[in-house]
Amino acid sequence: MPEKNLQKNQSEVACLLAQIQEEYESATLGLKGLSAGSSQHATITKKMERIADLHTELRGLVGDQAMVLVSNMLAEASASTAPSS
Repeated sequence: MPEKNLQKNQSEVACLLAQIQEEYESATLGLKGLSAGSSQHATITKKMERIADLHTELRGLVGDQAMVLVSNMLAEASASTAPSS
């Protein structure tokens, strides 16, 4: 049974990480991408608030120390997928 709970937590973590990445990319595109200028501040603010909620949920699953590693991983992933200017 503990193995099943571990798999469930890993699945939840993977899902949350994917959601955070998608929200971040969407907000970034709203600021810099093809839709720049047409995105409203409220929309981007809502996405950033959603990311904060997802971070809080993720912190509850992995703890504060692991959250630092996750944040670093997301920052690296964002940097490697960012369009070059």
